[in-house]
Amino acid sequence: MNLDKEVIPQIAYLFAGGIGNTGSVCGAVAGAVMAIALMKGRGETMEEMMGRLGLAQEFRRKFEKEMNYIHCRELTGLDLTTQEGMEQLMKSDISQKVCFPAVGLAFQLVMEILKDNN
Repeated sequence: MNLDKEVIPQIAYLFAGGIGNTGSVCGAVAGAVMAIALMKGRGETMEEMMGRLGLAQEFRRKFEKEMNYIHCRELTGLDLTTQEGMEQLMKSDISQKVCFPAVGLAFQLVMEILKDNN
């Protein structure tokens, strides 16, 4: 698959802060599930489709087991819909302690899932 390396950050940008800073599903989780779907496709038979859904469920289970949560608000402990929450994020090391490790874990899990289900 040939994706322009500049397109991916544009696509993923609004995942930040749990989908547009709403505190919802962590952008690393959303991006990881999209990556699995991109690589594995939807499937043509019901069995294949159910298998693909199972990969997303496996990812979620493993991510949540390691990080305890899948929602940004719970992962960071911040309400990024407020100016105060954004200021706390900018002044703290939460990105380094939570967000960057979440992205790294998501990448690792996607690679493992894809390798195990080739």
